[in-house]
Amino acid sequence: MSELRVWAPDGVPEVRAGDDLVVLLGDALAADPDPAHAPRDGDVLVVTSKVVSKAEGRAVAAADREQAITDETVRVVATREHAGGVTRIVENRLGLVMAAAGVDSSNTPDGTVLLLPEDPDASARVLRAGLAARFGVRLAVLVTDTAGRPWREGVTDLTIGAAGFVVLEDLRGLPDAQGRALTTTVTAVADEVAGAAELVKRKTGGRPVAVVRGVGRYVTDEDGPGARALVRRAEEDMFRLGTAEALEAGRRSVLGIHHGGAGGLRGSPS
Repeated sequence: MSELRVWAPDGVPEVRAGDDLVVLLGDALAADPDPAHAPRDGDVLVVTSKVVSKAEGRAVAAADREQAITDETVRVVATREHAGGVTRIVENRLGLVMAAAGVDSSNTPDGTVLLLPEDPDASARVLRAGLAARFGVRLAVLVTDTAGRPWREGVTDLTIGAAGFVVLEDLRGLPDAQGRALTTTVTAVADEVAGAAELVKRKTGGRPVAVVRGVGRYVTDEDGPGARALVRRAEEDMFRLGTAEALEAGRRSVLGIHHGGAGGLRGSPS
């Protein structure tokens, strides 16, 4: 039978620029009073990107938030006006399509906002190496952030950095319960684990790390390709632009306007 256990240890202090996350997270794991929670082979540590960003000094002044969004933007997907201003859905430097390029103002020191980690996959590799060495176990690390989803209300956590984990499970060609071969099923395992972990970390829980046990079959010896493998390639993206942006691109094409286009939307009003 399959069993999944997920818990979020207490005791991680407020993280500041320059802090050693390996030490802070390792101390919290070591201090867990439940002996059953001692790190073991196959465990997956799921770390909120916010504490990674804080440790890496990715805070900027809140007054510069809109400029920070522009600076982190590679491509504008869609903009939508509302009572509070304009929401920008953009592709950021990591290839992620998110609101405000992932620039976050929640759970940050007054007067600051946080950018996403510079290289979440590299951050995950550092954490994995340090924690595996401390506890002498074979584990994986996922770095996660919160995002909305097309066609669905609400937000959920997804994986933006990974080390030692099979982020995608390709089931194509395998038989389903009726014996028919699956033709399109590739499961985003890392995102499923990220969502499960958020159920115990919680947005307001003050617990930035969770341990997921029961998915050891996806933990690998090598660091692997990381979460970059989860980003859909441009040529396979059927919804690369928002409706208004797609109509504008079509209008420009008809009129023979070749400059600007989607790339020229960078830095649009926010």
